[in-house]
Formats: sequence, structure tokens, C-alpha cells
Amino acid sequence: PPPSGGLNLSLVAWKSPTMPKYQPALALGPDGSPGDWGEPASISYDKRDVLLYAVGIGARDLRFVYEGHPNFAVFPTFPIRYGFFGLPRIAPEAIPASPGPLSIDAERTLEMIRPLPLAGTVQVRSRVVGVHPRPKGSGLIEVESVVLDEAGQECVRLISASFRRGVSKLGDIEPFQGLGATYSEKITVPNRPPDVTCEQLIQDNQAHVYRLSGDYNPLHIDPESAKFGGFDEVILHGLCTFGHCANMLLGALCAGDSSRFRRIKVRFASPVFLNTKLRVQAWREGTGRVVFQADVDGRVVVSNATFEFSEEAAPSAKL
Repeated sequence: PPPSGGLNLSLVAWKSPTMPKYQPALALGPDGSPGDWGEPASISYDKRDVLLYAVGIGARDLRFVYEGHPNFAVFPTFPIRYGFFGLPRIAPEAIPASPGPLSIDAERTLEMIRPLPLAGTVQVRSRVVGVHPRPKGSGLIEVESVVLDEAGQECVRLISASFRRGVSKLGDIEPFQGLGATYSEKITVPNRPPDVTCEQLIQDNQAHVYRLSGDYNPLHIDPESAKFGGFDEVILHGLCTFGHCANMLLGALCAGDSSRFRRIKVRFASPVFLNTKLRVQAWREGTGRVVFQADVDGRVVVSNATFEFSEEAAPSAKL
């Protein structure tokens, strides 16, 4: 299935002469409680998928890009792509579908409960937890997902927020009353120099590589689709930016030890373009937690963000 887990991202297939407003109550439970869990989506992956994802987020640590390394591991944010999988069918009168160029990531949270195996099959279940209006004729859909291993153990919990900027054109979503929960929160960075600063070049073909992990939204490859979406040029996948931030912070705070990763939460503040330098600045906030933001030439692209980790390496990682 597509990375949207059933949300229609096809620009070519999109045909709608009308634009009914959102009706969140049809996608949620009574009184705005979370909607029903969908049937589990079965997703199989192998070593090649793991390696391709790591290369797609700019990883260079051999533990993530070389299968022969004695400590070869799945990069912790690998399952971020599974948000929206296993989501029940959403009726078009509840949340009209938007084409790919008008759908972008708004916020993402990934919590690691136990590491994923190097290859295998996982089950993903999702449910809608909130639908909220946003300015300029847009909407925000928040979805909770859980990833289970083959033994049925919960490995990862995800919160995915999709920013829907229109249906047939930018800003054409009618005003509506929001309903349900929101995991969006205001997180400010301290007014002092950062404790950690890291930078990484976003290669001019980074989106070309990342899309091979399964996110084929034309917004990230086709200039015409980018223009339809309101951008002068193609933009990097939000989840690729997400992975770059995680990669830099894991290296700076955990010496690249994936067993120390716990949780990351971000809001995508503005797009990242290719062939630019992404800078992450982080401030310690207690034990095993930093708040951070990312910018490109001073323009904030990731905000309201936190990264949580273990201060101590796992016993096996010390050997």
C-alpha cells in the first residue's frame, strides 16, 4: 500500500467537482473520542529496505549502512513511514481526500518501546484521534498508530499529523468545527546558547533517494507538482528531514547507539529544499531529554521538537 496508508495522494487520479466541508464527527467516536482501530496492515521488510532508508536520511555510520557490521541495526526512525497504515476507511464526506501536492506532514512523534528486528513482518493498526481546522482553508488530521512485531509485542507508537492544504486547489476547504484530541503542543527553546549544534548537507538528489523507501508523493520529484502545491521547486520529504534530525542527534547525544534512542517529536515549520545545509541546535532539559530546532540559513524548518534518550549505553553496547 502507499505510504499514506490509504489516504489518496494521487494527483492524476484526483477528480472532484465539489468541495464538501470536513465533518470530523463521522471519523471519530462519540463526543470526539478516538475513532475505531483499523484492521492490522501487514508490512514485510528486509535488509535492503533497512539499508535504503538509512542512506535516504543521510546516515553514514556503518552500524546502519553496512549489513556486515557486528552491530548492524535498524535505524530507530525507520518505522516512521508506517503512520496512517492500518487506518479504517475514511468516508469522503467525513474527510475529503487531498492530492499529494496539497498534503504535507505537519507533526510527527515516534516512541521506541523495543527495537525492530533486522528483517521480518510487522502489523500496524491506526485510528483517527483528532480533526482540526487550520488557517487559509486547510485542515489537520491526527492519527495514532502502533507497530507490532511477529510475536504481537508492541514495538513502536506513532502520532502522525497531516496538513491538508486543500482538495482541488490550495485553500479550498470550507470552515469547519474541529473535534477530538490534539498532540500538538508549544515547545520553546531556552534563551541561551545551545548545548549541541550539528549540521548536514542535504544533497541535491536526497529526495530522489529517500522516495525509494516508498513515499512517491510527486511534490518531492516533479517540478510541476511542486508548483501546483504552491512551491517554486521540489521540496524534501518532511520525513526525510525528520530522519536527518534524528540521525544527527543520535550521533551527538548517543554516540550513534540506537539502543539509547527513546522518543522524538517534531513540528515541520517550513520546507527544506535540496542542496542546502540543515542545522540542528539542541538544549538539554533534564536527564535524557533535549528540546531542539532545525534551520536552513537561519530559517526555522523544524520547531516545537524534543528528543529523548538514555544517558547510559545498554550493557551489550558496552562490550
